[in-house]
Amino acid sequence: MLNPAWQALVDLIYPRLCCVCQVPLGLGSAGWFCQACEDVLPLVAAPYCRVCGEMYDGAFTHDFRCANCSGRKLEFDFAVAACRAEESMRELVHQFKYERRLQLRGALAALLLRTLQEPRLAQENLADWLLVPVPLHRSREQDREFNQSWELCLRLSQATGIPASNALARIRETAAQANLDRDERLQNLRGAFALRKTFPWWPKIDLQGRRVLLVDDVFTTGATTSECARVLRREGGAEKVVVITVARG
Repeated sequence: MLNPAWQALVDLIYPRLCCVCQVPLGLGSAGWFCQACEDVLPLVAAPYCRVCGEMYDGAFTHDFRCANCSGRKLEFDFAVAACRAEESMRELVHQFKYERRLQLRGALAALLLRTLQEPRLAQENLADWLLVPVPLHRSREQDREFNQSWELCLRLSQATGIPASNALARIRETAAQANLDRDERLQNLRGAFALRKTFPWWPKIDLQGRRVLLVDDVFTTGATTSECARVLRREGGAEKVVVITVARG
């Protein structure tokens, strides 16, 4: 991170631009969006499902579990997203993942930081938690050249001091999830993840009794994150797993 004087000089030579509309943000700006784009960000707001974070219109005076979660055993405690995967947000995530625009990781991590303000997380001492990314299979990560979830973890860790660990590995390639129904997605992912093995001389990743923030870019059905949470709990001994994502599909 640059000190304020150097940052001001860099901003003078290379003005920071809004991530959405590309207008200059002005000298010394610490944000990622101009005010006009900030005002229309599709932020997630209550009321939403207490488990998966799906937003609903109307007024609810109590916590509720949506139809998508009913009858399902989800291995994570709950999921929270910063924004709905709509319009500009969908485009930003797509550019980050598939067009290798790594400069967007700061903006997306700043949005992800908003999830930590969710009341159930705001009351926690998150310094005692652990950030863990949803992993990519080795072949896909080599093709993409980075894991977007790990990049978000690193930026979030830098901003908050919460430690981050690449504790999971994707050990089996799976069929594309898009054309599968809910049950098929769960079956497709079974056995796809495991705890990451380390070299004998590396410190072992100790998850026993830990509370984990499982990080991904987009939450859709919860099948992937539920399977990751299952491994963290049953194989790693994690006490609690909460999913945080930039966007809710």
